[in-house]
Amino acid sequence: MPMLKFTQVIHRPVEEVFRTVCDVANFPKWNPTIVSARKLSQEDPGEGSRFEMQIKGFGKTLQELQEFRKNKTVRLVPQNAAVEGGHRFIFTGDGRQTQVDHELEMRPKGFLKIFSPLMGIMGKKNLRLTAEALQKYVESSVPQS
Repeated sequence: MPMLKFTQVIHRPVEEVFRTVCDVANFPKWNPTIVSARKLSQEDPGEGSRFEMQIKGFGKTLQELQEFRKNKTVRLVPQNAAVEGGHRFIFTGDGRQTQVDHELEMRPKGFLKIFSPLMGIMGKKNLRLTAEALQKYVESSVPQS
């Protein structure tokens, strides 16, 4: 599957958007592509934090936060033998709003390579749904100080 890209502008400060994305255990509250999620690491979300997620159409997977740069970028990376890649979020804020550049890459390995076209279709749909839900959730939330 080629890298899928999507850019959006969320009318909230970068700190709020970044915090929402890094709180992976709460994805089921707002992300329609996530059935369940739980934090496996004890520390606050950061580089190397691990989560177990059940993703519609993909099943249960262990995920890890990588490329963690507070309010700048984070990548959610699957930790399994069947798929490599991940969802990178790049944040650019101006104080009032945040541009989020999404980069989604899912590369099946082994015999699962035959499912690459299907994963591409599902990936496009999941990326769009995730971006729309993130914007709706963050913009409708009460601002945190």
